[in-house]
Amino acid sequence: MRQSLRLMMLGAITLAAGTVIAFVPRVAQSPDYHHFADQRMVLGIPNFLNVISNVPFLIVGIWGLVVVLGVRGAYTRSFVTWGERWPYIVLCVGVALTCLGSAYYHLAPNNARLVWDRLPMTLGFMSLLCAMLTERVNPRIGLLALIPLVLLGVTSVVYWYLTELRGAGDLRPYIVVQFYTLALILLMLWLFPARYTRGPDLLAALGFYVLAKIFESLDRPIYNLGHIISGHTLKHIAAAVGIYWIFRMLALRNVIPARPCRRSETTRT
Repeated sequence: MRQSLRLMMLGAITLAAGTVIAFVPRVAQSPDYHHFADQRMVLGIPNFLNVISNVPFLIVGIWGLVVVLGVRGAYTRSFVTWGERWPYIVLCVGVALTCLGSAYYHLAPNNARLVWDRLPMTLGFMSLLCAMLTERVNPRIGLLALIPLVLLGVTSVVYWYLTELRGAGDLRPYIVVQFYTLALILLMLWLFPARYTRGPDLLAALGFYVLAKIFESLDRPIYNLGHIISGHTLKHIAAAVGIYWIFRMLALRNVIPARPCRRSETTRT
């Protein structure tokens, strides 16, 4: 399939998704969202496990920077050009800030604090999308799109919060940023050839994210099994493992050699 046709498919699907979401009724944040199953206080910290389970994000984010920046010459084979590191640097920063934002939110869950939980997450979603654009579609396009897409992600959260303050909350843009971005990444993995090895690791990482969302939806049922750990706490752990898998991919991957062009068997003289 030609590159131009692949790009047209991405554009057409994105346009269709945008059209559909525009006609879907607005989605407000449910007040019940903030009522998590595990509200136990430990060491004076309310909602202790939901707060402390964010620490893996900080650990993974810092390790990701070590991998991406090639500290002490390590992992230099992970990128063809230095510029390809920028989306992953933003991803590392977003992951580390997720630890702080999510912990802050879970200390006293409400809409105002939820903003600081979601903002760094949009950095992660959009930077990963840009990384795939850079590696699968076109390096120049991916890098040029980094800042606009990150701003778009941030805007989706700000828009949601402002509409909530007006009594007409609308989560639709944030839902697109979170879920359509991941769908678009899967589409690019299918349509465009890889430049690096370890491509299936991205599928594993997305699988952990799906598992995290399942844990989130089963927050109370999991907690009720023995009042040991809640689904939301497990969500944090599964999501952190998924991000770890992305940085593990970077640490282990290599450039796929370009296929040599075949010369015509017959030449004119």
